[in-house]
Amino acid sequence: MVYDSETDGTGRERGELAPAPEPTPARAPTAAGGAERRPAENQVATVVDVSKRFGEVQALEGLEIGIARSRITVLLGPNGAGKTTAIRLITGAFAPDDGHVRVFGLDPSGDGGEEVRRRCGVVSAKPSLYDRLSGIDNLRYAAELYGLGRGHAVDQRIDEAAAWFGIEPALGQLVGGYSTGMKTRLALARAILHDPELLLLDEPTSGLDPESARSVLRLVREMTARGRSVLLCTHLLAEAEGLADEIVVVDGGRTVLRGEPRRLAGRYWPLPQVTFRSFDERGLAYLDQHPRVIEAVPVDGGVRVSLSDEPAVASVARWLAEHGTELRAIVPWEPTLEDLYFAIRAEHDLDRTDDAHARDTTDGKGARR
Repeated sequence: MVYDSETDGTGRERGELAPAPEPTPARAPTAAGGAERRPAENQVATVVDVSKRFGEVQALEGLEIGIARSRITVLLGPNGAGKTTAIRLITGAFAPDDGHVRVFGLDPSGDGGEEVRRRCGVVSAKPSLYDRLSGIDNLRYAAELYGLGRGHAVDQRIDEAAAWFGIEPALGQLVGGYSTGMKTRLALARAILHDPELLLLDEPTSGLDPESARSVLRLVREMTARGRSVLLCTHLLAEAEGLADEIVVVDGGRTVLRGEPRRLAGRYWPLPQVTFRSFDERGLAYLDQHPRVIEAVPVDGGVRVSLSDEPAVASVARWLAEHGTELRAIVPWEPTLEDLYFAIRAEHDLDRTDDAHARDTTDGKGARR
């Protein structure tokens, strides 16, 4: 069952790790599968109640994903959660056993598959390249497969894509001599050659240096600014921070929860939270005695409190001053994506060792990555 949130809220000061208040249980589903769905005309791709089995391995079971136009959807989950299998379903490499997949209104594993793949750009976790060809020949061959043809205009587009990822000096070299990071950059350049409407990125920064990784994430945001849509699969929460318009948390091949990060955070942390810092921290020891303080938790350099409402901040500050406590800072606390992800996993009891949920083969046939 997939649930969505309906409340907004504040969260947590970045970088501080401390127990959070118990999540509120406002979890009434709003649609089949439980997640609030956007109007169909705003969806470029939908995965609805999809199951997929490879032999004895149940790779997906009741998977639900919606990719909205001009937005970044981030698929979060551990290795073996089903992220790579989901991408292969969207491109039509696999057909679902149950449920259905639609991309641009077409069935990617049926008659619409060729058009779907022409309108998508894909970067897999382990991209396939032609090692015995040069970088530029790899890109020229891809351009022909995309139907771009040959000529000056195509070469100009190749140069622009290569420049974006800083691989122009290596275009004349054989790809077999590229480093892992260089191969990833070449695969990224190949994926955007035809200006795809939907970009599917599976662990796109794997093997990249920090500068190249930043270029990839900058590209992701720029694509949506140009009206394109992105599905980003990752288990690196830091790289998805600030990018995700919507997150889909998956585990064991099923969708656990999906929605906008801010709205989901409001469900887990519905009360305003701030950190009070004082020149003498002893004066903060009695914060839990204020009637509008719901909870007080000591943190590094101060005390973080959950308050009954926003105006309580000023009330508590005055109360501290009246009791002789001089404040040096009042800092709003906002949850990071990491905070949210682990709160979701804890609520759904996913932090466990389970062989059935931890398979991580990479042959593409029995895989659930």
